[in-house]
Amino acid sequence: MAYRLPPLSSMRLFEAAGRHLSFKAAAEDLNITPSAISHGVQTLEDWLGVELFVRGNRSLGLTEAGAVYLPQVQAALELLARATETVPGRKPTGRLAVSVPPTFGMRWLLPRLRRFNERHPRIEVTVDSSQRRVEFSRDGIDIAIRMGRGEWNGLHATCLVRERLVPVCTPALAASIRSVDDLRRATLLHVTRAAEDWAAWGGLAGIDLSATTGGLRFDTIQMALEAAVAGIGVTLGRLPLVEQDFAAGRLVPVLGPPLVCATGYWLVMQRETVTRPEVSAFRRWIDSELKEADEGAACAGPQGSSADFSSRALKGSRLPKRRTAAHAGAMKKSLRARSRS
Repeated sequence: MAYRLPPLSSMRLFEAAGRHLSFKAAAEDLNITPSAISHGVQTLEDWLGVELFVRGNRSLGLTEAGAVYLPQVQAALELLARATETVPGRKPTGRLAVSVPPTFGMRWLLPRLRRFNERHPRIEVTVDSSQRRVEFSRDGIDIAIRMGRGEWNGLHATCLVRERLVPVCTPALAASIRSVDDLRRATLLHVTRAAEDWAAWGGLAGIDLSATTGGLRFDTIQMALEAAVAGIGVTLGRLPLVEQDFAAGRLVPVLGPPLVCATGYWLVMQRETVTRPEVSAFRRWIDSELKEADEGAACAGPQGSSADFSSRALKGSRLPKRRTAAHAGAMKKSLRARSRS
């Protein structure tokens, strides 16, 4: 018995329009015209014999039928996308879509991406650096690089390297920062959206920065680093993001050494895509690029250790601290000595 189904293309258009509640936004999402969205939705409504949207002059809303139908269509499209990924013997597509945080993409991935292209010239890479929440199948994303502690429900996540923090500034400004008291008097540059910032570094270094006031606040790591390069103040350098700034002499560490924190960079993907040739190639390449990371910044277990996370496993999930008590004690002793000098 044949399935009685509406045109699949019209269901995709309806899903996008229902998700955005805007024909224009749906058109931008799918890279077609708003008129094509409108006609496709009308085709689906005619096939069903019921209106799915309430159309206003400047608004779009779901009817009762549309509100019931939308989540079921979304689940069906997701199921089709996942089934497609798991077809045995599927030939390589030659395409790879990677989602990265903007600062990581600009400062770490972009300077190295040429080496991936040289090694895999037949793989066409698309880099998405938008800060929106990514839905892998719906957004056409194959793999994502994320900063965190492994809290990705139902996805396959591979810890690449842990973040290391150290105060950084221009060489000229560094000459005036020889102690913790000097740091407290300096202009500190904060990142409001960062999970680990000055309070986290102070906790790792055994320094109380709670009395420090003022400074400047930015919503991105990139802006804080650019402000530091401009000589405005001291920000937290986040390795491996500032490696090139150190090499070029734009920034230098003060009151080091870098301290390993709880967060790290993770490679995140759907379980169905783990064995795809393009994904496997990218995983091997990025592992090789990060093998030169300091031993203390390696994730628990072998470099690139991975796990499939379920909602139960994610509760309270944390990366174990690798910094030894001796290292912490030496750091605190060094900083106290500088403070007295």
